[in-house]
Amino acid sequence: MNTQGQKVAVITGASQGIGAGLVTAYRKLGYAVVATSRSMEESSDADILTIRGDIADRATAEHVIAAGLERFGRIDTLVNNAGVFVSKPFTEFTEDDYDKVMGVNVNGFFRISQLVIEQMLKQGGGHIVQITTSLVEHPNSNVPSVLASLSKGGLQAATKALAIEYASRGIRSNAVALGTIKTPMHPEQYHAALAELHPVGRMGEISDIADAVLYLENAPFVTGAILPVDGGQTAGH
Repeated sequence: MNTQGQKVAVITGASQGIGAGLVTAYRKLGYAVVATSRSMEESSDADILTIRGDIADRATAEHVIAAGLERFGRIDTLVNNAGVFVSKPFTEFTEDDYDKVMGVNVNGFFRISQLVIEQMLKQGGGHIVQITTSLVEHPNSNVPSVLASLSKGGLQAATKALAIEYASRGIRSNAVALGTIKTPMHPEQYHAALAELHPVGRMGEISDIADAVLYLENAPFVTGAILPVDGGQTAGH
């Protein structure tokens, strides 16, 4: 049980890439962390609770929040980072593609956010952050990705709706809309081509995203914001 008033962040998709970077960033900020993903390894850090599970399954969300509250007694931040990205021509998406993308990106956001907001209402405040994509606002014919737009665009709309619904009750809701970030998702042989998609001429680093999320964490007057961290893609080409 958390007796020192230490703040607690829940991070989904936390085993590698951006999620792992966020776990490290929140620990440096002094937060305890509840970290979950399908392939989550145990941590030797007593202030990190790791839980393995598929966030598309409601039971995982319920287990993560119950275990987090049991261990730490509170939840101050939720980062909905878990995501699946599939790029295909629209007519080639399969039923499996649809179920996988919507399952993680939408179902994975919905139940855990409900549970966290219920807890935040009891505490008198909190912060949720969605990780989305700049393709929502700036589709690219070289990267056909209607399922990303459908799922992450829904999250961006929900981000604003939650911000307004709970603005008077101390709960903030924001999103970070990514460009292409150097993570294990992108094999190195594609890095040069992916860099060219960005007006600044490079891919993003995991630290770029962690810095953006921590900015939002420490910005009490910011809610309902969709912060593009995309090397200029949303601005134009």
